[in-house]
Amino acid sequence: MPKSVLQFFSASQKGDADSWADAFEEGGIFHDPVGSKPIEGREAIRTFIKSVIPNFDPFLGLTPLEVHTVGTSVAVSWHGAAVALNGKPVNWSGINVYELGETGLIREAKAYFNHAVFQAQL
Repeated sequence: MPKSVLQFFSASQKGDADSWADAFEEGGIFHDPVGSKPIEGREAIRTFIKSVIPNFDPFLGLTPLEVHTVGTSVAVSWHGAAVALNGKPVNWSGINVYELGETGLIREAKAYFNHAVFQAQL
Protein backbone atom coordinates (compact mmCIF):
# COMPACT_ATOMS: atom_id res chain seq x y z
CA MET A 1 0.00 0.00 0.00
CA PRO A 2 1.44 3.43 -0.86
CA LYS A 3 2.73 5.38 2.14
CA SER A 4 0.13 8.18 1.98
CA VAL A 5 -2.77 5.72 1.77
CA LEU A 6 -1.37 3.75 4.71
CA GLN A 7 -1.07 7.07 6.59
CA PHE A 8 -4.74 7.82 5.76
CA PHE A 9 -5.88 4.58 7.42
CA SER A 10 -3.40 4.63 10.31
CA ALA A 11 -4.33 8.22 11.21
CA SER A 12 -8.05 7.34 11.11
CA GLN A 13 -7.44 4.50 13.59
CA LYS A 14 -5.53 6.85 15.92
CA GLY A 15 -8.12 9.62 15.56
CA ASP A 16 -5.28 11.90 14.43
CA ALA A 17 -6.95 14.52 12.23
CA ASP A 18 -3.67 16.31 11.50
CA SER A 19 -1.86 13.22 10.20
CA TRP A 20 -5.01 12.14 8.35
CA ALA A 21 -5.21 15.47 6.50
CA ASP A 22 -1.45 15.53 5.93
CA ALA A 23 -1.79 12.42 3.75
CA PHE A 24 -3.32 14.78 1.15
CA GLU A 25 -1.61 17.25 -1.14
CA GLU A 26 -2.10 20.90 -0.23
CA GLY A 27 -4.85 21.16 -2.86
CA GLY A 28 -6.21 17.64 -2.28
CA ILE A 29 -9.86 16.78 -2.74
CA PHE A 30 -11.90 14.42 -0.55
CA HIS A 31 -15.33 13.11 -1.59
CA ASP A 32 -16.76 11.75 1.68
CA PRO A 33 -18.92 10.11 0.44
CA VAL A 34 -19.11 10.36 -3.33
CA GLY A 35 -22.21 12.38 -4.16
CA SER A 36 -21.71 14.88 -1.36
CA LYS A 37 -20.00 18.22 -1.85
CA PRO A 38 -16.24 17.61 -2.28
CA ILE A 39 -13.98 18.91 0.49
CA GLU A 40 -11.24 20.88 -1.25
CA GLY A 41 -7.82 21.67 0.20
CA ARG A 42 -5.80 20.08 3.00
CA GLU A 43 -6.94 22.61 5.61
CA ALA A 44 -10.61 22.11 4.72
CA ILE A 45 -10.07 18.35 4.96
CA ARG A 46 -8.40 18.81 8.36
CA THR A 47 -11.32 20.96 9.57
CA PHE A 48 -13.83 18.39 8.32
CA ILE A 49 -12.08 15.47 10.05
CA LYS A 50 -11.75 17.47 13.28
CA SER A 51 -15.51 18.10 13.16
CA VAL A 52 -16.34 14.39 12.78
CA ILE A 53 -14.09 12.66 15.35
CA PRO A 54 -15.57 14.37 18.48
CA ASN A 55 -18.98 12.87 17.66
CA PHE A 56 -17.68 9.45 18.73
CA ASP A 57 -16.09 7.96 21.83
CA PRO A 58 -14.11 6.17 20.71
CA PHE A 59 -13.63 6.68 16.97
CA LEU A 60 -11.96 3.39 16.05
CA GLY A 61 -11.31 4.37 12.45
CA LEU A 62 -11.11 2.60 9.15
CA THR A 63 -9.43 -0.77 8.68
CA PRO A 64 -8.21 -1.61 5.17
CA LEU A 65 -9.25 -5.07 3.99
CA GLU A 66 -8.04 -5.37 0.42
CA VAL A 67 -5.82 -3.10 -1.67
CA HIS A 68 -5.37 -2.88 -5.44
CA THR A 69 -2.78 -0.51 -6.92
CA VAL A 70 -2.30 0.35 -10.58
CA GLY A 71 0.23 3.12 -11.17
CA THR A 72 -0.91 6.13 -9.16
CA SER A 73 -4.44 4.78 -8.63
CA VAL A 74 -5.28 2.82 -5.48
CA ALA A 75 -8.56 1.12 -4.54
CA VAL A 76 -9.07 -0.07 -0.96
CA SER A 77 -12.02 -1.90 0.56
CA TRP A 78 -12.40 -1.11 4.26
CA HIS A 79 -14.49 -1.46 7.38
CA GLY A 80 -15.18 1.44 9.75
CA ALA A 81 -16.08 1.29 13.42
CA ALA A 82 -16.87 3.79 16.15
CA VAL A 83 -19.09 4.27 19.18
CA ALA A 84 -21.52 7.19 19.07
CA LEU A 85 -21.70 9.51 22.07
CA ASN A 86 -25.02 7.86 22.98
CA GLY A 87 -23.16 4.53 23.36
CA LYS A 88 -24.46 2.96 20.15
CA PRO A 89 -21.94 1.07 18.02
CA VAL A 90 -21.55 2.36 14.47
CA ASN A 91 -20.22 0.06 11.75
CA TRP A 92 -19.95 0.80 8.07
CA SER A 93 -17.91 -0.33 5.11
CA GLY A 94 -16.97 0.85 1.68
CA ILE A 95 -14.36 1.28 -0.97
CA ASN A 96 -12.06 4.26 -1.35
CA VAL A 97 -10.39 5.14 -4.61
CA TYR A 98 -7.27 7.31 -4.40
CA GLU A 99 -5.37 9.20 -7.06
CA LEU A 100 -1.86 10.05 -5.95
CA GLY A 101 0.06 13.13 -7.06
CA GLU A 102 3.69 13.36 -8.15
CA THR A 103 4.88 13.64 -4.54
CA GLY A 104 3.06 10.44 -3.56
CA LEU A 105 0.49 12.30 -1.45
CA ILE A 106 -3.23 11.87 -2.11
CA ARG A 107 -4.43 14.23 -4.83
CA GLU A 108 -8.03 12.98 -4.67
CA ALA A 109 -9.88 10.45 -2.53
CA LYS A 110 -13.35 9.16 -3.33
CA ALA A 111 -15.17 7.28 -0.56
CA TYR A 112 -17.95 4.95 -1.72
CA PHE A 113 -20.27 3.97 1.14
CA ASN A 114 -23.94 4.23 1.99
CA HIS A 115 -24.18 7.39 4.10
CA ALA A 116 -27.81 6.64 4.99
CA VAL A 117 -26.77 3.35 6.66
CA PHE A 118 -24.07 5.22 8.59
CA GLN A 119 -26.52 7.97 9.71
CA ALA A 120 -29.24 5.49 10.70
CA GLN A 121 -26.91 4.00 13.34
CA LEU A 122 -26.47 7.35 15.06
